[in-house]
Amino acid sequence: MLEVVEARYQGGYSVWVRFNDGVAGVVDLSDALWGPVFEPLKDVKRFKRFEVSKLLHTLVWDNGADLAPEYLRQRLVNPTVPQSSLQQ
Repeated sequence: MLEVVEARYQGGYSVWVRFNDGVAGVVDLSDALWGPVFEPLKDVKRFKRFEVSKLLHTLVWDNGADLAPEYLRQRLVNPTVPQSSLQQ
């Protein structure tokens, strides 16, 4: 099962995320913040207060918003792949 294991705020609405398989990259969520639960996150001060939930294994915010790890993975910009995955 895909899980977010680490995340760091990058500025604006971008977050660097690393997944449990070692793949990592930046996700720009600027166009994903629509709908009642995500609208409050358009305030950057609130957006950058996310954390990685130990229960859900993804990004969560204090207002109950969360994004599935699979969704975050699809939105990676220039992902890096761990060296062990490149060797066969």
